[in-house]
Amino acid sequence: MTDELKRLEEALRGPLPEPEPQARERALAAALAAFDAAGQQARQGSRAAERPMGRAWIWLENLFRRNAMNLARANFRYRLVGAAGLAVLAAAVAARTLITDPASVYGPEEDMHALSLPSPVEQPMGGPMPEFASNKARELSLRSLVEQRMREMEMPRMREMSALHARPPESSGRPKESIEGLMNFMVGPHVSDDTPEVHEHLQGRDRFPAFGTNPVKSVAREPVSTFSIDVDTASYGFVRAALNRGALPPPEAVRVEELVNYFPYDYEVPRDRQAPFAVGVSLMPTPWNPATRLMHVGIRGYALAPEAKPRTNLVFLIDTSGSMHEPERLPLLVRSLKLLLDALAPDDTVAIAAYAGSAGVVLEPTRAAERRKILAALDGLDAGGSTAGAEGLRLAYGLAEQNFAEDRINRVILATDGDFNVGVSDPGELERYVARKRATGVFLSVLGFGMGNYHDEMMQALAQNGNGHAAYIDSLSEARKVLVEEATSTLFPIARDVKVQVEFNPAMVSEYRLIGYETRRLAREDFNDDKVDAGEVGAGHTVTAIYELTPAGSGAERMEPSRYQPEDSKAGTPDPRFAGEYAFLKVRYKLPDRDDSTLITRTVTRADEAEGVGGAPQEARFAAAVAGFGQLLRGGRYTGDYGYEDVLALARDARGEDRFGYRAEFLNLVRSAAALEAQRP
Repeated sequence: MTDELKRLEEALRGPLPEPEPQARERALAAALAAFDAAGQQARQGSRAAERPMGRAWIWLENLFRRNAMNLARANFRYRLVGAAGLAVLAAAVAARTLITDPASVYGPEEDMHALSLPSPVEQPMGGPMPEFASNKARELSLRSLVEQRMREMEMPRMREMSALHARPPESSGRPKESIEGLMNFMVGPHVSDDTPEVHEHLQGRDRFPAFGTNPVKSVAREPVSTFSIDVDTASYGFVRAALNRGALPPPEAVRVEELVNYFPYDYEVPRDRQAPFAVGVSLMPTPWNPATRLMHVGIRGYALAPEAKPRTNLVFLIDTSGSMHEPERLPLLVRSLKLLLDALAPDDTVAIAAYAGSAGVVLEPTRAAERRKILAALDGLDAGGSTAGAEGLRLAYGLAEQNFAEDRINRVILATDGDFNVGVSDPGELERYVARKRATGVFLSVLGFGMGNYHDEMMQALAQNGNGHAAYIDSLSEARKVLVEEATSTLFPIARDVKVQVEFNPAMVSEYRLIGYETRRLAREDFNDDKVDAGEVGAGHTVTAIYELTPAGSGAERMEPSRYQPEDSKAGTPDPRFAGEYAFLKVRYKLPDRDDSTLITRTVTRADEAEGVGGAPQEARFAAAVAGFGQLLRGGRYTGDYGYEDVLALARDARGEDRFGYRAEFLNLVRSAAALEAQRP
């Protein structure tokens, strides 16, 4: 083992030194040259073949990228530590590169000892390092030492150093491009087009519930489809955040119905609160399979007039654990809740509870008119510690019950990345607790923040059992959409336990498939059971469901007739009573102040069918485009040759007025997904 390698290993094991100015300048200059040279080689060909360290170099690069995803808050103390740490690490990497292959950086005529480490690193802790039996053992030991030092130096906070490339020190004498090359390598703001596999690192430890895709059902065997409505939009927000970061979302993160229901639709308006829903149905040829039909169900809830809105009793339950310190988490969360204050009436009340290693009351129930007091409480929040989420939930429900009133909307709004790692963290136990509190009249909504440690499964379970809405906030613009523009539908329920059931006529339909709603399916008998929980609909909400139907006798069936259970003899002979009837649609719901349900029914007939895709209603065509997009992200099991360009063409044609620009944004997301898909190996 060479003296240089021993010094590198001792430096990684020892305390963080204060580098001498001249030595730091020499080390950083050499490191810059090494990084720039390596970056140029990577752009010209295979990384593993052309970089001097092979797999070890790739491992170091990916390790830097993963840690760099944790954004730092502006703190001068960390910048000083980061500067010193960067110099030592740069010297270490450059030294290892020179030892392995000095010609790759300086050329054969250069002296491999041109880079000298500052003297403080010659004071190791823990005694001398043993000799290694093989290069593999050396690499594994180096890997362990580097990970240890990165944890000690709080490498996630080194993103603040990226400001160097915009303001290079005047005394350095280095061009801006060299600083940019180093920081781009360390922080990784750009993912190279020739390495799509790096995108996987952007997903980190995000957790999503596993579920399959709804299969095709035979009408002869299963003529009835039942599901709970879903007005959540969290999946769309996460998909957008992933694509904007240059990564395709994992398939389990894509819930097609949440992509479709993210958009407002211009459906028929219901007449009054006593009949709170208007239900519309249309049929059109399936864009990805002309032999089948799409049955589009559009439901719109009654919109409350401003003077009819009840007062609200809100409790903000805010995750202030260490995982929330990054800019797109707690700082964005605070700014988002400040926007919500603008949507509240002066007599509404707000309380704030926070939880980390333990939970505490930040603000007792306070009238929204006392805006400065509420803002001061929000501004005083800071992140740190582990996540005692269950304790925080109990405290928040206690605050809501303290100010409970029958004539108010009593709601807890949980804002978190979903990482409950202290106390009760079992999803089943938390679901039961939230369901019990729901029965008392206190509902729970969930706002998700952050990527890389996002626990969607926990958040979905809590929102569904709390009769609340789940959204993912990845920007202040999304916060404004959810908490300001859609505050009425988010906060004020007009119906609960809303279920949909469709019975298909085997004389007209041989097969069907519900697109999405995999996590919301119900048994047939659950539809008439008022004890079975289902989704909540807020004032003005629109809900969309899409079925793909195979017309009877079309020849497009995916299933062969059963050998031992032949289809009913009447299947091919229309019953005169139901001639031209595709299906019978039923919607069951409860008014907020009632425990018994009400039924709405509607037949689906040939009169609802359009001749071609272009003749279908505009809103149905756009919803179909979004559904096609979601299916492609999930692997496109049933979409055949239909691709992202087809989605773009259909969505562009049905874009409509697009008042808030959501549909234009969707078109850009489709383009991003198409580009990322093309990069797959």
